[in-house]
Amino acid sequence: MGVLDPLTLTVAAVACCGALAVAVQALWESKQSHRRSNDIVDGVEGLIGNTPLVRIRSLSSQTGSEILGKAEFLQPGGSVKDRVALQAFRQAIKLGTLAVPGGLITEGTAGSTGVSLAMLSAAYGCRCHIVMPDDAAAEKSQMLEALGAKVQRVRPVSIAHPDHFVNVARRAAEAEAGALFVDQFENPANAEAHEVTGHEIWEQTRGRVDGFVCGAGTGGTIAGVSRALKRRRKDVQIALVDPQGSGLYNKVTKGVMYTSQEAEGLRLRNPCDTITEGVGINRMTANFGQASIDCAFRCTDQEAVEMAAYLVRNDGLFLGSSAAVNCVGAVKLARQLGPGHTIVTILCDGGQRHLSRFHNVEYLQRMGLTPQARGRELAFVG
Repeated sequence: MGVLDPLTLTVAAVACCGALAVAVQALWESKQSHRRSNDIVDGVEGLIGNTPLVRIRSLSSQTGSEILGKAEFLQPGGSVKDRVALQAFRQAIKLGTLAVPGGLITEGTAGSTGVSLAMLSAAYGCRCHIVMPDDAAAEKSQMLEALGAKVQRVRPVSIAHPDHFVNVARRAAEAEAGALFVDQFENPANAEAHEVTGHEIWEQTRGRVDGFVCGAGTGGTIAGVSRALKRRRKDVQIALVDPQGSGLYNKVTKGVMYTSQEAEGLRLRNPCDTITEGVGINRMTANFGQASIDCAFRCTDQEAVEMAAYLVRNDGLFLGSSAAVNCVGAVKLARQLGPGHTIVTILCDGGQRHLSRFHNVEYLQRMGLTPQARGRELAFVG
């Protein structure tokens, strides 16, 4: 039986109402008042969380609002998914559903969650089996193999198909006693992990946050952060930004999970008709269902590619595709709210794991998505 740390205890307690939740929140804040860099942390787990907020100067100056990015690319596993992986491990150890050490952990993922799980599997002495679609960037499977994970690449198919990467990973866990299928799309540990992300954002902005925007794949980030922020300030604006081919925009704005690219004969890629990875989906997940969302924006592939190039050109920020989508959403939310607001988004990962696709000149040329914008203007954001 594992011992819950203060962060996990807080996540559980703040779900309750009344004075107890307030007291535990105060405890959490007192524990988080230090800077991680001033401490000696215990193992790789101690490096997860407490990422800085970075002011994105170009976007802030062009919109007249403070646009801040939560620098999740600084996590030890290189992405926001470290938080989810750690919470999943802690939950499984507490419940006794994973044998540590020596147990098997499996997951179906486009890559980043797999990297985080493989890293922590090594730290906990577990085996890791990751199933991923074969159209995901090759760098991700290379990283997984370097971390000691077994990697199984499968063709992209609908979640209803038995060979969907999530279903294959589930069967792999079912075949071995004591194995854990993480199930990040439906596992409540996902959103719980990101309530802590929301706590950090509130503390770092000293409560001066007017809006939060991000995309959704599993939905855990927007669910957890929205719950944490709305608990403190009900009128904070929570916005979804959705890539082309994903149905979540229509789900939020029209109540129907549908996108025009899903029409028969029009779908070009799976699971969504987009070159971005790790963002967008065409089904409701348990985690997304917990989100409190006020508005939604679309983001085209061209906008995402242009934003990624813009941030390198103007800020020296080399970010992955989902982070670029989030920054497009931050600009759109800033325009909707008007100048003088503080808007936070998630810089999910760096561009290093997107070199063969999203940041590949030849690939973008083949897809007709070569960036055209120059300078600091944001006219490419529609």
